[in-house]
Amino acid sequence: MNSSDNAPEGVRPRPVVDRLPKYAAGKPPAAIEGLTSYKLSSNENPLPPIPAVLEAIADQSDINRYPDPLSTKLRTALADFLGIPADDVVTGAGSLGALNQILSTFAGQNHDGKSDEVIYAWRSFEAYPISVGLAGAESVQIPLLSDGRHDLEAMAAAVTVRTKVILLCTPNNPTGPILTAEETERFIQSVPAGVVVVIDEAYQEFVRDENAVDGIKLYRKYPNVVVLRTFSKAHGLAGLRVGYSVSGPDLTQHLRVAATPFAVSQIAERAAITSLENFDQVVERVQSLVDERDRVTAGLRELGWFVPEAQGNFVWLNLGENSAEFAGLAGERALSVRAFGNEGVRVSIGEVEANTRFLELCASYTKAPLPS
Repeated sequence: MNSSDNAPEGVRPRPVVDRLPKYAAGKPPAAIEGLTSYKLSSNENPLPPIPAVLEAIADQSDINRYPDPLSTKLRTALADFLGIPADDVVTGAGSLGALNQILSTFAGQNHDGKSDEVIYAWRSFEAYPISVGLAGAESVQIPLLSDGRHDLEAMAAAVTVRTKVILLCTPNNPTGPILTAEETERFIQSVPAGVVVVIDEAYQEFVRDENAVDGIKLYRKYPNVVVLRTFSKAHGLAGLRVGYSVSGPDLTQHLRVAATPFAVSQIAERAAITSLENFDQVVERVQSLVDERDRVTAGLRELGWFVPEAQGNFVWLNLGENSAEFAGLAGERALSVRAFGNEGVRVSIGEVEANTRFLELCASYTKAPLPS
């Protein structure tokens, strides 16, 4: 059944809507008697926001008023935090909202009816094809390498005169590896300066690889680079929907035209600012999750399982046709994980007990994941 089957007679969505994949959010865990249920399916931070954030927003009552459409206080705080001009920051409803603003600005359908092209690795963030399609552009998906990394050489070779935007997800969701600073800069230099290169760093705070790219450094150097970041993951503010893009004035002046007014609420803005002011506490919490991530990956490798380099708050199991079976077994143990068709399973790093139970499941499972 397509989305137009239930529409009133004569009412039809745009043709692209029925061609797009449907975003599948991570499902909550099933209740199993005798077991605490854990959700490991959505890459959420299992820890709540730091106490100062909860205190800061507890008595906020001005929600009868519209927020500042420019999120001026948050942009100023980010400018101080990152050492950049506040005018280079455009806020959005999470990094996905900020991405949609970028696509609306720079990629779509032209007067001649031809669509611009947006290049990205696949598999990567599952919202990419949806956002690209709704913007009116055409997706160009470049398969990942066998170790779950971007094939930057193939991505550069795919650039045509119709290419307007390239999306680089680092660490890549759902597989986990980062892009290095050296390979990313070499890639940027290899594509036309008129192509917007988006460095999506939603999990940047979890990265511990010293060779990893730092999008802020590259945005300072290349006018066609846009950096995406969010408060959803490390800061534990996923439910408040606050993210942002960073780019030079040549791009930002146009992004402000496409930016959704009032996308970041005053509650979200205050929470984000407070979290930045207490970033040392955020770092402590992130490190506890990184320690758990490293424990999980070490445990999987001790079993002889192939696991791509995990630099986000999740691990990827290349289980292929066994993905649904494994997800079902996890569900029987009150763990929800995210299966991607017959490609693999992504498991978010959760509470210590959840991670231990996940490792116990893997130890009893006989169909180990292998490189693709």
